[in-house]
Amino acid sequence: MAELGRFFPDVEYQERWQAVDREMARRGLETAVVFGRSGGTNDRCGDVLWLTNFFSTASGQGYDSPLFEGRSFNAVLLRRGEEPELHADEPGLRRELIATPRVLSSNTPFRSVADALVESGVTGPVGLVGSDVVPLRYWNVMRQCAPSIDWIIEDDLVLSRRRIKSSLEQDAMRIAGATASRALTRFIEGLIMGRPEAEAASEAAHEVVRSGGTIHMLPCCHGDLINQFVANPIAAYTFEAPREGDLVRAWVYGPMFEGYYQDPGRTTVCGRKPRSSEQKDMVETGARIVEAVMEQIRPGARVKEVARHGLQLSRQYGAESNQMAEKWPHFGHGLGLFFEKPYIGVDMCDDDDIFEEGMAIGVEAFFGLPGLGSAGFEQNMLVTGTGVEILSTLPMIWWD
Repeated sequence: MAELGRFFPDVEYQERWQAVDREMARRGLETAVVFGRSGGTNDRCGDVLWLTNFFSTASGQGYDSPLFEGRSFNAVLLRRGEEPELHADEPGLRRELIATPRVLSSNTPFRSVADALVESGVTGPVGLVGSDVVPLRYWNVMRQCAPSIDWIIEDDLVLSRRRIKSSLEQDAMRIAGATASRALTRFIEGLIMGRPEAEAASEAAHEVVRSGGTIHMLPCCHGDLINQFVANPIAAYTFEAPREGDLVRAWVYGPMFEGYYQDPGRTTVCGRKPRSSEQKDMVETGARIVEAVMEQIRPGARVKEVARHGLQLSRQYGAESNQMAEKWPHFGHGLGLFFEKPYIGVDMCDDDDIFEEGMAIGVEAFFGLPGLGSAGFEQNMLVTGTGVEILSTLPMIWWD
């Protein structure tokens, strides 16, 4: 660990702040407010975590009371040329873990940041980052507290700067990838041995937790329901056990280290003995599609062209539609402090999106054939100067 118990040192955060400051200047913004939500969830903690190393433990949004309003939400006030000001939703913080020296704790974080703007004399346009996470009721609170502010939605202000991972971030992703690889190995091995889904998932959970990671989901499925992502949408696993010859599929995803996500997935057969050559070929074809898409990724490659390549391969092999392919009509996505852009999908990315060195990416495919079921695979990786560095190092195919 680096100084003060943090993985990232002060200089890393200072470089991040400077990068965002330059982006604000480019967009003509003097002031911006970055909102996040944590308190037991990870999907929208990224911008605040990246800027300040703050993650709320005030679990869940819950219901407001005369004392608390907007728990689990937090904000970072950014003004050009100044250190960020964190508005946290809980007291008693370990200040040595927080990157910025400017910290305010409040039971009402939305009022806190709006009042700070008013007290500083800020009027006119202010960038708002996080419009997809700020509830309408708190949006109204801010408008009432700071009526002279003209809020300008700039949701990708910070995300645009954290898309390319620093050297230390890449190290964090490698640690995260090793944890997820060990966990998914134990998950798949349990399903191959015919253990109940919940028991196999518990082995994966044990590996994640003992390695210091956090679980978002441990989705799996098998047998007659293999065309569904999961049989039990609430837990993502059941108490049912696969039988020899059943297709089994498992994913491990969540923030495996310092908030950095991994989400590798594999499909194989219980007992390692496919019931037919057709079943075996289908699984291996799903893996080949992922590998073929990965081969197209290099700095400067257009994301949409890579997505088209995956789509053409799927059609060439006669892919049948399935729930997973319809839920995620793409061949991967960016990774970092949650799932990020770009999406490797023909209809989900812009024409000018390209791969760049230092990006973290997940490449996935959900391939099914009539009467056989479906196979899903995902590999996680970093984009290097010449191609990719694979982070999910467990095998793709689980038979000889």
